[in-house]
Amino acid sequence: MCRAVVLRVLLAVPAAGVATAAAAQEPQTRQAVIEQQQAEKVKTLQPQEGNRGERVVARLEAMLTGLGGSHWYPFFSNAYAGGGFALGAGYRMYVGPYSTLAVQGSYSIRGYKRVEALFTAPRLFNRRGELSIIGGWREATQVGFFGLGMDTSTDDRTNFGFTRPHFSASLTLRPTRRFLTLGGGLEWTRWSEQPGVGRYPSIETVYTPATLPGIGAEPTYVHSHVMAGIDWRTSPGYARRGGSYATTLHDYADRDKAFGFQQIDYELVQHVPILREAWVISLRSYVRTLHGKSGQAIPFFMLPGLGGGSNLRGYSSFRFRDRNGMLLQAEWRIMANRYLDSAVFYDAGKVTAHTSDLDFNGLRSNFGFGVRFHSPFTTPLRIDLAKGREGYVLVFSNTAVF
Repeated sequence: MCRAVVLRVLLAVPAAGVATAAAAQEPQTRQAVIEQQQAEKVKTLQPQEGNRGERVVARLEAMLTGLGGSHWYPFFSNAYAGGGFALGAGYRMYVGPYSTLAVQGSYSIRGYKRVEALFTAPRLFNRRGELSIIGGWREATQVGFFGLGMDTSTDDRTNFGFTRPHFSASLTLRPTRRFLTLGGGLEWTRWSEQPGVGRYPSIETVYTPATLPGIGAEPTYVHSHVMAGIDWRTSPGYARRGGSYATTLHDYADRDKAFGFQQIDYELVQHVPILREAWVISLRSYVRTLHGKSGQAIPFFMLPGLGGGSNLRGYSSFRFRDRNGMLLQAEWRIMANRYLDSAVFYDAGKVTAHTSDLDFNGLRSNFGFGVRFHSPFTTPLRIDLAKGREGYVLVFSNTAVF
């Protein structure tokens, strides 16, 4: 009898140990169950990968902008507006943790040439400053000039060309990292106006230096500028909310004191999101005024121009020129998906000889439709079809219009 009792006790002890261990392994509360499930998921976590469309856009952005590490990339930027399709290449390398050096060049179907080297340091002063240093050379061969003012005709077109070596440094500061933006820069450049080529008459066959200042001129400028504004957009390259209000003062000092002048730019940009940013109303107003220095003229090729892919899109590049210019733009942007927007837009503007004439009378306008392939911060491809009074214009660009 005693032996049977002892045997039962000895058999019960291991069983109790097994039961106790099992109980210790089983979670006793709902919180413990959740924690155990999360611990199991951690073992199988993998970095999130975008869908196929996002990967394509990321590769397109890196290819067109040169982002994503040291490598070769295609370069489509033209030497000057109106040069037609340009094709080129660039190579970018890191020369610091964030600083880069790029060498790039392009050649357009109208013979425009552009070669430049660019150093960028985007994270100075604890990410509150960005420094850019650029040196290069540009040539344009058939820039259109239609006369001064708004009352000109496409039949009045003449062509001119120029070469322009340049070297500049600019610094942008964000003292509060958000909103307040300050900037300034200094540039040396020499403009050499030349006869134009192409199917339109060269400009010197219609005008003379007496009737149009700047014909045959070669002014050498020391160009300085300062800027102040507020900017709370996500990025200048692509934004769906926020705005930017800025004023920039320029001084063009001519070495020979023949073509010096001062310039003031005012720009207001506002993005108004609707339906959780599925729609966006984007607005821009821009005014540029030029003021000649005493006894000095303003060369025609430095006058503000309207027309082209970034402002009055329904007209050819620099269709209108004069001492002062005003531009108004509005877009209704519709988000098709995370990397594609469509837009309906309207542009209106004018140029004038006097600042007092910068009003809403006599504006030229256009409307149109466009699509934009974008990342969260850049617009590597923009296609717009605009209709103005003189016909349709198709625009291809690798930058946002504003």
